[in-house]
Amino acid sequence: MQRKPNILLITSDQQHWNTIGAFQEQISTPNLDRLVREGTTFTRAYCPNPTCTPTRSSIVTGMYPSQHGAWSLGTKLLEDRHTIGEDLMEHGYRTALIGKAHFQPLKGTDEYPSLESYPILQDLDYWNRFNGPFYGFGHVELARNHTNEAHVGQHYALWMEEKGCADWRSYFLPPTGTMDKEIMHTWPIPEEYHYNTWIAERTNTLMEQYKQQEEPFFLWASFFDPHPDYLVPEPWASMYDPDKLDLPQAVPGEHDNNPPHFKLTQELEADFTPWKESGFGIHGYHTHQRYSVQEQRRNMATYYGMISMMDHYIGSILDKLEALGLADNTIVVFTTDHGHLFGHHGLHFKGGFHYEDLIKLPFLVRYPGQVPAGRTSAAMQSLVDLAPTFLSLAGIPVPRSMTGVDQSSVWLGTQSSARDHVLCEFHHEPTTIHQKTYVNERYKLTVYYNQTYGELFDLADDPQELRNLWDDPQHEQLKTELLLRYAWAELGKEPMPMPRIANA
Repeated sequence: MQRKPNILLITSDQQHWNTIGAFQEQISTPNLDRLVREGTTFTRAYCPNPTCTPTRSSIVTGMYPSQHGAWSLGTKLLEDRHTIGEDLMEHGYRTALIGKAHFQPLKGTDEYPSLESYPILQDLDYWNRFNGPFYGFGHVELARNHTNEAHVGQHYALWMEEKGCADWRSYFLPPTGTMDKEIMHTWPIPEEYHYNTWIAERTNTLMEQYKQQEEPFFLWASFFDPHPDYLVPEPWASMYDPDKLDLPQAVPGEHDNNPPHFKLTQELEADFTPWKESGFGIHGYHTHQRYSVQEQRRNMATYYGMISMMDHYIGSILDKLEALGLADNTIVVFTTDHGHLFGHHGLHFKGGFHYEDLIKLPFLVRYPGQVPAGRTSAAMQSLVDLAPTFLSLAGIPVPRSMTGVDQSSVWLGTQSSARDHVLCEFHHEPTTIHQKTYVNERYKLTVYYNQTYGELFDLADDPQELRNLWDDPQHEQLKTELLLRYAWAELGKEPMPMPRIANA
């Protein structure tokens, strides 16, 4: 009988699609390059939402954020939602998540409690007792901080203490820690206590256990980098010369025909009051003129260093998989939750800007003898497709609640494509920040709730997305056609919980 394939999902956080050394000579990622050589690179992969909670919830549910309900940062994936882990465990898989979950917010209420919130976040006695279950993962080891954030705690803090790092708080910001907030770029934490080391070590230990017990596994190694703040230990902090990097920058006048929030980001005193609705922070809706060119260069060099360090620890996981003799029967996927802006179009971080830089992803698939090696494919992918595709490759029926597309035949190279478009959502305030983007092979269309403005880019003739054709009279017919196709796409992604089984 054929063994069930193991599934190893490795993700970064907020990684620009063009940061793999095999395709970009200014950055070094030898272990991701190994996956490029040994698997298939998909060049048209997209997130269903350019923020963490909505997209990460889509990965485990196989549903879009507008369907699973974790529609924005500051919301949570409700516990009654069906996840891939439930199906895998039902069919004999061990399921685990090491690293970043972010299925729940940093604050909980009586109605909507959160395990990833204060004060339980830093109740180490609790985390010493709790390892799941959590959203279909039978075993979890979690953390919540990016770099030196004060949110540090959970299993990562326990691990640091177990490793003898008694003064771990000195590497993190107040009020949790005592690190000087003025320290930039070079994180003084010893590499042996960095969360990359923790994730790789714990992932490898679990794979050893599963090997010994001869159990198939679904294991998500969820890294936090290169999500800012821009901070990484040496020697990675000094690995790249800022002056030798090609810095992305805005093109004068490129926002003249864009929706109003784009142009406002380029003003020093930008007023985004009309977009504020819930009272909570609105990502991206602020001035983006806070960095000098030299600061941007230094940020970019640190960002690259964070990726190269993470790549090193991804390599240790891939090495362990080989050493255990599991590589040939393990589906390995590397991707990220969404992209990142570090100067592209004059923008930084993330927000309501559905440029390729923010919604397109690095996406690598390796499955020796099954997925073609050394291949590049332009077949469109979405992170919402991961759950149904993993289940299909494991020979497990896909629940009807999942609205992602089964990409198994595309990954295996027996079908050229499984979808002709992707959808990306950004619902960040109840009504004022609510947009959806339709992308097909050539065009990208973005619509805004209750607004007559929008975006239309020709990705073939204008790959840098500098000319918004939304109001161009010569493209009126094209816009009409794409609006209709977008409506079809929305209709087509509705779940059908059961088939029609009778005449009436």
